[in-house]
Amino acid sequence: MNTRILAAPRLAALAVLLVCVPFACAQPAGPATIHGLAVAGAERPSAVPEGFLITPFGYFHPSCVHSIADGDRLLADGRVAYANNTIDRVAPACAFAHYTASGAVIAANQRMPIEPSPLAVNGWLEYVSIVSDSSYSEIAATWTVPPEPTTSNIGEAVFFFPGFQDTVANLTIVQPVLQWYQPGPWKMASWNCCIEGSVWHSVPKKVSVGDTLYGFVVADCTKKTPDCGLWKIATQDLTTGKKSVLRKSPGDGQVWDWAFGAVLEAYGIRQCSDLPATTNTSFAVQLWDQNHNLISTPAWVPSYADPGTDPSCNYGIDITSTQQTLWY
Repeated sequence: MNTRILAAPRLAALAVLLVCVPFACAQPAGPATIHGLAVAGAERPSAVPEGFLITPFGYFHPSCVHSIADGDRLLADGRVAYANNTIDRVAPACAFAHYTASGAVIAANQRMPIEPSPLAVNGWLEYVSIVSDSSYSEIAATWTVPPEPTTSNIGEAVFFFPGFQDTVANLTIVQPVLQWYQPGPWKMASWNCCIEGSVWHSVPKKVSVGDTLYGFVVADCTKKTPDCGLWKIATQDLTTGKKSVLRKSPGDGQVWDWAFGAVLEAYGIRQCSDLPATTNTSFAVQLWDQNHNLISTPAWVPSYADPGTDPSCNYGIDITSTQQTLWY
């Protein structure tokens, strides 16, 4: 089925990142990025303190955002096993709460709340999803790096990704991400949030406009069983051969029964030209059930940008059984 509706009512709200905030909260001049991640700017919700970073999961204190080097591995308790065969004695402690895109405070291991649909672009803008009555074992997507925005603002961020989440114990999300922080360039990284209140990502790798990306999440156990607790989250540039991977990454006890094929998430957007300088981004998506069988015709559901979203751009979603196109 091919579905196209512009500015249709949103069908669902995602717990952590759907928002409605005014453009307010002036902020003194400061660093635009820390460790390559955007520092929240003037458009952040008033509850979010200065100096917090924008991630695909909302706003986090810099001390709670950790990069995992190639060859290292995140353990289920938040420690890191390093490529030289050493292991952290203790997991890094996150001493700060984090915030959803609307500014709702989230303590470590607190379930993420359902929030209202956005009327301003700070959070998940439009996405395609599906829910299983059991679980999924793998999702994979291929898409092209779009042109960079022609305009931008301090604290602006744009993310594209597929991923997995749990509908019941909604604490964690895993995803291979194409990310753009003002002033660019595009980079790719794999993310796992939020074990003990911290967010983890692989080393971001630069990618170029026009490159073909391949991102996937797959069970990473020796014996492929439905309850595998370890996952490989990988983002690859098929054009250059670069990879940014989290291997044997823990699922924090989650059951991946909520799959996202194509997601556009953005922060600090004031005008349509702050979005990528193209009309749409298309994902070729495949999804596997808990028994590792490819689902030939998954019943994907579009979640459209709210009709009152400001700025009002060419929002819309096209869906077939194998391709999802996000318009903006």
